[in-house]
Amino acid sequence: MFHKIKSVTALPDYILLVHFSDGTAKQYDVKLLFKKFETFEQLKTPGLFSLVSVDTGGYGVSWNDDIDLSCNELWNNGKKTPTPFDNLIAFGDATDLWGLNESTLRKAVSYGKLIDGVDVKKFGKQWIVSKAAMIREYGQPQAEKAQEDHL
Repeated sequence: MFHKIKSVTALPDYILLVHFSDGTAKQYDVKLLFKKFETFEQLKTPGLFSLVSVDTGGYGVSWNDDIDLSCNELWNNGKKTPTPFDNLIAFGDATDLWGLNESTLRKAVSYGKLIDGVDVKKFGKQWIVSKAAMIREYGQPQAEKAQEDHL
């Protein structure tokens, strides 16, 4: 299972702050790779580490053509870190995770099933929803259900 990345920020001391589409944030210590993989030593070049960006599709991050990390590496070996935005999910990401149409969520807001200001909030043109509200109304995301079925 892929854990799509929404954003990545380079923090001091070669730490990445990675926000995933399911609302989870994790910190990943890149220093651990310096001795393990010679290529990662390049990130010590002044300014290069801060140039990290999310790859198209959100399946990894990269600095250049030679240095990258997969979303699964960041998810599996990153340390969950609390942020004020934990468990907040964009409608588009929520529909992907739960296998719904975005119109279903908009109707849920208009019918009061998802309460504006409590469960959901619109910022500009973007709606966000809490993960707790999605689980309450629609159960576990499809990927998590599939994973539980295999256990």
